[in-house]
Amino acid sequence: MDIAPLPRRTFLRGAAGLAAAGATGLLLPQTARAQGQEPRIYSCAEWGARPPADALTTLDHPANRVLIHHIACPNSTDYSLAHAFQVARDDQHDHIDNNGWSDTGQHFTVSRGGYRLEGRHGSLDALKSGTTMVQGAHCPGQNTNAIGIENEGTYTSVEPPEAQWASLVVFCAYICRQYGIGVDEIKGHRDFYNTECPGDRLYAKLPQLRDEVSMEVAHQRAQLAGRQ
Repeated sequence: MDIAPLPRRTFLRGAAGLAAAGATGLLLPQTARAQGQEPRIYSCAEWGARPPADALTTLDHPANRVLIHHIACPNSTDYSLAHAFQVARDDQHDHIDNNGWSDTGQHFTVSRGGYRLEGRHGSLDALKSGTTMVQGAHCPGQNTNAIGIENEGTYTSVEPPEAQWASLVVFCAYICRQYGIGVDEIKGHRDFYNTECPGDRLYAKLPQLRDEVSMEVAHQRAQLAGRQ
């Protein structure tokens, strides 16, 4: 079962690099824009997730906040899709086997190469519906209302790479649009819990993230209006 107060930063081992950087399959933010479609998000089935250890709870209401995290793992220079999949598997193993949670704690993960992955089972379908959310285990007091996004890496003294940042902007814009969340509700883990997460450097960039997401939301809405 999910025990929210448990520390969730035990994932310190590096994810194994399994393929060369630049592997095919990444739908870059500018590509998603040009095609006017939702960003590519890899499902639990695609990255080879284990089944949840316990039944998960789907809540009959939309999310009203986005919480930004970092995994606090090594800043790998393997930006491949295979590596991103391994990060997701390692994170899930850590959360189930070490934290005793039902599944991956956060709803989604963004790799340093910019790949977006479903974290907790059911989160992707709930996001697409825009009306429900899966109860998470990423922050005490926020698990029934906030979508948790874990970013691969440690951002206490360095900033995330550009591919990860650009992907996060597009992803947050899509989440905000789907759930009707205002960009002022994009927050950091430390805003609601005594933790260094998401790292000093990434936390300092949250105002910029909100500004860029606001512009991206407007862009996505204009694209949708133009297709109607």
